[in-house]
Amino acid sequence: MTVTRLSSDRDDLVTSPPNPREEAFNIITQLADFRLHRLWRGAALVFEGGHPKGALAITDLREEWRCHHLSPFDNVRFQIPFWHVRAFAAEIGRPELTGFKCPPGTLDPVMLGLAQALLPALERPQQASRLFLEQVGLAILTHLTQAYGGVYFPAERRGTLAPWQEKRALEFLAARLDGGFSIAELAESCELSQSYFIKAFKASFGRTPARWLTEYRVACAKDMLLTDLPIAEIAISCGFADQSHLTKIFSAVTGGTPARFRRDSRS
Repeated sequence: MTVTRLSSDRDDLVTSPPNPREEAFNIITQLADFRLHRLWRGAALVFEGGHPKGALAITDLREEWRCHHLSPFDNVRFQIPFWHVRAFAAEIGRPELTGFKCPPGTLDPVMLGLAQALLPALERPQQASRLFLEQVGLAILTHLTQAYGGVYFPAERRGTLAPWQEKRALEFLAARLDGGFSIAELAESCELSQSYFIKAFKASFGRTPARWLTEYRVACAKDMLLTDLPIAEIAISCGFADQSHLTKIFSAVTGGTPARFRRDSRS
């Protein structure tokens, strides 16, 4: 993760050049009110206006972005590689996490506070504590995952699976993408009765095992759609009966077809 502070007190900056496309997210939090700018994704103008202090923006750097700053601004930017997000998700037992969704202009006082906590380190990096920076980085990833990653975390542990049971259940599911197992087998792998396991799994993950597996299959398909593999081959690899089955489930979960997802990712 890299952290950068950008600021200007001018109204007449030139339009920024397109960003280099990278396998990463850019997370921007405004340290002060930002009155006016224009933002393009590719050739399309997607936003014109301002953001208040504390506003958060998340952009996918696989796409091309340009910005024209038309008023003074002050912000902190976090660039987080995809592999870092995926590794963090796997470590916390939430491998279905594949990205972040944040509506434009979202106010996020937590990210503002974390960005402000990093300002002394940005001003005097040679004096910054590595341990402190790592802990803030962990807090940022945890917050983004919970707030914008579509991942469920229980408010309390009562009635949930134990950590070892969560790990075992997800490993069991991920190894059987074709759904060739029974809930009784899954419960037995966690040394629980079937009825208790179903309740505890939902308390831990906010969804049933079947729904978790469906969303995980779609997440795996998204990753593979970024390659040149035929969609029919991806469907089989991710546990779907065929391309038509993948398209039906993918559309129900994401609102778009696999072909459209691949096209949008490359446009």
